[in-house]
Amino acid sequence: MKQTLDRMARSLIPLVDARLPWALKQGLVELPLNHLFAEALAEGDFEELEGRVLRLELEDATTGVTLGFWGGRLRMADAAPEATIRGTTEAFRRLAERREDPDRLFFQRQLVIEGDTELGLAVKNLLDALEWRIPLLSGPAALSAPPDDAG
Repeated sequence: MKQTLDRMARSLIPLVDARLPWALKQGLVELPLNHLFAEALAEGDFEELEGRVLRLELEDATTGVTLGFWGGRLRMADAAPEATIRGTTEAFRRLAERREDPDRLFFQRQLVIEGDTELGLAVKNLLDALEWRIPLLSGPAALSAPPDDAG
């Protein structure tokens, strides 16, 4: 089933990406990312990326997204990226699900940084240091509320 979904994603993503208007792509990318990282954004964890542009690109789907950080928000950018992180859908999935150490993914060249490697490494280290989960990728347990520490 997982392989079937991966094949569908590889064939559909470029087709859909080419036909979606810019404003719709912005909503599909910016809203979820800013929600996912809301706490880190509010705490200023992304401030060192102010005005920087990075591209995340899928090798196996021939598509990607170029992002920048301006005014306290992650935004899609229509600019040349300073760095590109490229990898397979599976490698990005393992990174997002936090199932594998990001250093290992880069060491094994499943994810590759091109261009300004210092920027790419700063983003990788930031994502690795943050506490975040993508509920749809992490399963039903991620949808439940965190345990109450008050006892």
